Amino acid sequence: MAESTSRPTPSAGGRPRDARIDEAVRRAVVEILNEAGYSGLTMEAAAARAGTTKPAIRRRWRSRQHLVIDALATTIGTAPTPDTGCTHCDLIAGISTLSDAFTTALGRRALPALVADLAGDPALERHFFELFFHPRRATTAAALRRGIERGDLRPGIDVDLLLDMLASTTYYRVLFGHLPVTPELAADVVGVILSGVATDQWRGCHPAG
Repeated sequence: MAESTSRPTPSAGGRPRDARIDEAVRRAVVEILNEAGYSGLTMEAAAARAGTTKPAIRRRWRSRQHLVIDALATTIGTAPTPDTGCTHCDLIAGISTLSDAFTTALGRRALPALVADLAGDPALERHFFELFFHPRRATTAAALRRGIERGDLRPGIDVDLLLDMLASTTYYRVLFGHLPVTPELAADVVGVILSGVATDQWRGCHPAG
């Protein structure tokens, strides 16, 4: 599981937060999503599974949609792309976190319904972008810029377009389910994309790319 920087809404009271409740609820939400899907997740079900109360969950997360966003951030991580000194390796590691997470039922059973809810709730959409989407994207963007600096990628590439291309295959397969999200998918996607934007220096190290 990738490391997550996600945090639930701080408690308004003066009593110290019990981190054990936070973790128990996160585990419960992931279990329920995998077992029963998005429609099967309720605040009551999460509270019962976590051994806590609905008010305790409400103090931390405003809605079940917020619970799902936090579950995605916790499971998939918000800083997925490392700095190993190898552009190729960094990108595969970052995109693999999507493949690893979405080979479970979580993505297919939760992501399409959550995306539909985001479309009708601008505040929820902002929360999704701020907690999950933008932090992940920023670490991968940094990896691409490092690749430019070390001479692996051509100067002047469209970083935003590449970010969309790197992640879109996995999301597309999760949303529509027409093809599986395989363990090899991240490496395949990175290889195809880098073959189009990499320099001769990178091609010399990865002749099959």
